[in-house]
Amino acid sequence: MDITNDLQLVDAMLARARAAQAAYEAHGSQRRYDLAAQAAGWAVMQPERNRQLAELAVRTTGLGNVADKIAKNHRKTLGLLRDIQGIRTHGVLSDDPDTGIAEIARPIGVIGAVVPSTNPVATPTNNIVNALKCGNAIVLSPSPKGTACCEMLLAFIHAEFDKIGEDHDLVQMLPGAGSKAKTQRLLETADLVVVTGSQDNVRRAYESGTPAIGVGAGNVAVIVDETADLIDAARKITLSKTFDNATSCSSENALIVVDAVYDDFLAALAAEGGAVVPSSQAQAIVCRLWQDGHLNREVIAQDADVMIGKLGLAGKVAQGTRFVAVETEGIGPGHPLSGEKLSRVAALYRARDFDHAAELARRILQHQGAGHSVGLHSRDTARPVVLGSSLPVCRVIVNQAHSFATGGAFDNGLPFSLSMGCGSWGGNAIDTNLHWRHFMQRTRIVRPIPPREPTLEEIFAFYWQEAGK
Repeated sequence: MDITNDLQLVDAMLARARAAQAAYEAHGSQRRYDLAAQAAGWAVMQPERNRQLAELAVRTTGLGNVADKIAKNHRKTLGLLRDIQGIRTHGVLSDDPDTGIAEIARPIGVIGAVVPSTNPVATPTNNIVNALKCGNAIVLSPSPKGTACCEMLLAFIHAEFDKIGEDHDLVQMLPGAGSKAKTQRLLETADLVVVTGSQDNVRRAYESGTPAIGVGAGNVAVIVDETADLIDAARKITLSKTFDNATSCSSENALIVVDAVYDDFLAALAAEGGAVVPSSQAQAIVCRLWQDGHLNREVIAQDADVMIGKLGLAGKVAQGTRFVAVETEGIGPGHPLSGEKLSRVAALYRARDFDHAAELARRILQHQGAGHSVGLHSRDTARPVVLGSSLPVCRVIVNQAHSFATGGAFDNGLPFSLSMGCGSWGGNAIDTNLHWRHFMQRTRIVRPIPPREPTLEEIFAFYWQEAGK
């Protein structure tokens, strides 16, 4: 099929999405929006369908593992549905007599969503639920490896739509095999584009001329200081690093441990299945993990036994090893271990003290992952504020399993999401987790109120006192 026909198919799909969205909005109600969002959520959370989607995701992408994908699909969707329960996204939201302003919820229109192969079910589901909750239609552009998952996901959602009489055209995906040309057309013709995954796609979205929300690259560094509960920190880091074979952008990529507890922490880590590879063997790991300048697809996001074999560590690490931490000192382009590894491999740095650890984290983030997040295991309540006031990050995750916490958790207050905005540090328009508020706009009714014009003295009294007139 030639490019012209491909683009015509995309245009026809967008036209159907616009017609469906116009009717959805014209005959909308909070009940209808909530029902459609819950239908999409249940399409994934129904246990048998969740299992089928998770199995297909691992089989077609070769990334992650089934049990963890089932857990991720369930918890991320459940958490999102909790977050939006009772939230008004239709009609008059507020009417303030003091300001004379009333706010009315309005949909954005047709959302174009580019979604990655690392989370080919949970990420599109999150986007779909948010879009429907706010009165929008949505068209997905999955990665080529994620196409089969998106097809199954949409089939399950449309089956739920049939139960409530909802229009299938509200949730669609680009036709046929994935291509840059079709994705580009979607970026240029949707009303809003949301992009998670490759930074090339994020840049293309921002350059498309369409309002865009892109998110930054992850490369999480986690500090373990001398006040930390070392057993708790080791357990949480291991749970997080090994979850879904480190497919999350929030997985720990660097462990920075202060010297005073370095040996004790490594002992705690070993008890959890974290094996340390000494710096003398680091180059051998680098050569196997990166081939021709790219991460080795036979290693990334694989189970521990596969990873160990491919890295030449069989017989060199303890039985039951769940991930490896490679000792290193280097940071920057010439030191691949300091970047994202998308595998059960972490870089391990020894810091002199907390200040040195913070500086190492800064250098790692400046190399890759600026804006995303940093982790801290510490009992010192002042240190999270120090990091949050000085490092180029939008989140400081304290005493938590990082990959679970960053995208929202039932025991923290962040909204559930799989897309983390990284602010200006990461070249993003948002510094929060992508959530329902980004899928809705507001119209304001503005009425006159009694004037509130201040005197010059009321405005400049402080300045005149400090500097004079």
